[in-house]
Amino acid sequence: MSGFDPKGRIVPVILCGGSGTRLWPRSRRDRPKPFLPLLGERTLFQQSLDRVSDRSVFAPPLIVAGEGHVRLIEEQASQVEGLRVLVEPTAKNTAPAIALAAASLPADAIMLVCPSDHYIEYRDAFVAGAKGAAALAREGYMVAFGIEPSNPETGYGYIRRGEALRGGHRIARFVEKPDRETAERLLQTRDYVWNGGIFAFRAGALLEELHRHRPEMADLIGESIQQAQESDAKIMPAAPPFTRIVGESIDYALMENTECAAVVSADMGWSDIGNWDALMAARPADPEGNRLAGPVDAVECRNVMVDSDGPRVSVVGIEDAIVVIDGDEVLVMSRAAAQSVGKLPGALAQ
Repeated sequence: MSGFDPKGRIVPVILCGGSGTRLWPRSRRDRPKPFLPLLGERTLFQQSLDRVSDRSVFAPPLIVAGEGHVRLIEEQASQVEGLRVLVEPTAKNTAPAIALAAASLPADAIMLVCPSDHYIEYRDAFVAGAKGAAALAREGYMVAFGIEPSNPETGYGYIRRGEALRGGHRIARFVEKPDRETAERLLQTRDYVWNGGIFAFRAGALLEELHRHRPEMADLIGESIQQAQESDAKIMPAAPPFTRIVGESIDYALMENTECAAVVSADMGWSDIGNWDALMAARPADPEGNRLAGPVDAVECRNVMVDSDGPRVSVVGIEDAIVVIDGDEVLVMSRAAAQSVGKLPGALAQ
């Protein structure tokens, strides 16, 4: 592409996709989860930029996003010098998005692929993990970040660590979101980590593996990038070949097929903030376990989160519940039902 030279630094590739329906009504189609200040004054997207701001380690980031999010990116990243935006013609899941980024970079560039909507509490641990993952990626490994599990979570995928490598392990097995009993058994072995959805690749090695395991996708990615247009730090791949791609996640398309899969484990205070309960767990609590934001009165409540952007909310004598007020929308639920918010008509109708 435009002669971009990372000068030996890690290239952050930040994925801005998804609609965040499980954080409805705060997360909406026109302003989804990454672009909201859910934890602190900076949005999750801005925090993802902050984590890779050390220019001695990281090159300026490459953002992969749909056209509908470009304005938000430009608004929230206006101070980041050298940032580029790769505009997906349409959403096709993570494998095509990551492959587009790889095809737009020098073959020897080390990519660090990061979702834009995760929360990471310990930046130093993240940077240390990125350096370790980059070292393995330079050797040709396809590297996943493994998160040390804190509980038998059923909403995450798991990775079994195999043969030890310098700074990490080969991946012995992937386990998709398990039931509770299976998750408890995996934790007892101490061999498994959560799949954090963060990856490191050498761009050329990624494309070689994609040609091996998904040749049609790789060819269409190549056509789309060859016909791309560039303007004002934006890369616009050609739509006709890209729209013919069958969408697939990077896990299914590549990581579960390659013989070069590795994992670097990191304890960095990670959460994917995938639903209101996960957000509640990431926020500081009062002595009763309550998290209260906005005009709220809470009496004799335990483990309750209330998040209101306007109307006063009064809650009395309840436990393990979440109340969210966003404009004219009101959400009331038990913490245990957090995964089901995305099924609500309001969330689906966005």
